[in-house]
Amino acid sequence: MPYPQLDRSRVNMRPLRERKNKKRIERDHIALDTQPRGLTPSDERLIAEVAERIEASRAADRSVMLAFGAHTIKNGLAPVLIELIRRGWVTHLATNGAGVIHDWEFAYLGESSEDVRANVARGEFGNWHETGFFINLAINVGAWEGRGYGEAVGALIQREGLEIPTPARLEQEVRAVLKADPARAAAAAELLGVLRRFELEPGWLAVPHPFKEFSVQAAAFELGVPSTDHPMFGHDIIYNHPMNNGALLGRAAERDFLRFAAGVDRIAGGVYLSLGSAVMSPMIFEKSLSMVRNLAMQEGRRIDDHYMLVVDLQPSHWDWRQGEPPEDNPDYYLRYCKTFARMGGTMQYLSADNRDFLLALHRALSGRRAPGE
Repeated sequence: MPYPQLDRSRVNMRPLRERKNKKRIERDHIALDTQPRGLTPSDERLIAEVAERIEASRAADRSVMLAFGAHTIKNGLAPVLIELIRRGWVTHLATNGAGVIHDWEFAYLGESSEDVRANVARGEFGNWHETGFFINLAINVGAWEGRGYGEAVGALIQREGLEIPTPARLEQEVRAVLKADPARAAAAAELLGVLRRFELEPGWLAVPHPFKEFSVQAAAFELGVPSTDHPMFGHDIIYNHPMNNGALLGRAAERDFLRFAAGVDRIAGGVYLSLGSAVMSPMIFEKSLSMVRNLAMQEGRRIDDHYMLVVDLQPSHWDWRQGEPPEDNPDYYLRYCKTFARMGGTMQYLSADNRDFLLALHRALSGRRAPGE
């Protein structure tokens, strides 16, 4: 007997515009000239050191990667992130599924961040039609097109719509490539099932995004900068919607992980910034670094002079330049510090608000010559 599964097609999805939100992007975004607050002189010196390392890394054409949690987007910091990639200081952005959702909702509606406690009590949390429908549809189509998760959503926002293929085209593709490329055939078959289930008309599906100027994903897509998403199944509200397709989402997320790893492959002499991400960032970095070191050793290369800065709010009383603390020290259980302390290279920890750090970093880099300038 198979185990029972919940029928999410029966969940009542409500229009997104009926939802009360805590954040409005036009009101709550952080302007580039906003002054950081609460940084100590030692914090400022560390940020100046990071800016110097970034400048040297970009001059040497090495990776500067910035991985961040969803609060970075929810706190209105998209303009700062966009400026960092526009000027070429950051070569790769990475976030989690919630970061993508806030970014999309801001671009589409201009608002995001629902009241979780109240909406769970009413059985409404996450059950919003447009968020689940359009993000999942973008991923489903993007996975078939060969895009990653972040790229697919960025394309939806920047292009303000999707091209829906005809069922006949997908059917023909399944038959044509089944023997030579079964993975491609499977993607076409999965998308065909989605189109039939939702009776979607082929052709251009216009999805206006009146606030796309605030979208990090749209800017990354336009500028050709990798913006990867690293989800965990069931963690995000888009999994509530029946448009969600695990097979297609998995394809897109796998591409993003391997694109992330390709960025780590160029981290020797580069910089990795982990901002407000307790689990996603350290976990994907350590696996990627292990893989690329394996390949580097086969090729006679070394990856051991990278610079890592971890930023989070939690105070730490340990000097992480010494490595990790003993197990009886509470700081040992700061996963986002402990993992990076094991990764070789140089690791520093800064206890600061993501808003203040990014503003201070932007300010420290603003007087420097960016790549290509």
